[in-house]
Amino acid sequence: MRLTVIRKFKGPNYTIGNLYINDKYFCDTLEDIDRGLKDSMTPEEIASIKIKGDTCIPTGTYKVAMNIVSSKFSNYAKYSYAKSIGARMPRVLNVKGFDGVLIHPGNTTKDTEGCLLVGYNKVKGSVSDSLNTWKKLYTILLNSINNKEDIYIEYK
Repeated sequence: MRLTVIRKFKGPNYTIGNLYINDKYFCDTLEDIDRGLKDSMTPEEIASIKIKGDTCIPTGTYKVAMNIVSSKFSNYAKYSYAKSIGARMPRVLNVKGFDGVLIHPGNTTKDTEGCLLVGYNKVKGSVSDSLNTWKKLYTILLNSINNKEDIYIEYK
């Protein structure tokens, strides 16, 4: 399965994009500020530009894992929806200069630290209906894994 994020609107403290699944529009996305990072850059170049917790990941293609437990989302008192999946959030692997990049629900850039939030961009700089959108996406991704398909995500 191939996910594609096309970054469309680059605001002063957010990046809005569109998420496609196998070239078919699925939803909108919200990320931190796009600082022009590319996967072709060295880790040192990325580190010199990145602002921790306030930068979206480099453009490029990455594998997505569905079997890694997130310590953050293991707090079931705060993230009750994550309990049924054992806090195994979709994780974007091998991102230079970033660790623990997830695809998860959230509505504003306060909810992300380099992660990809999904929903619908109806208000400038945010997404809505994120939890429902994420649940639908999670089901699709899990079905792909259960069918022995690898999942890749490309950020453009």
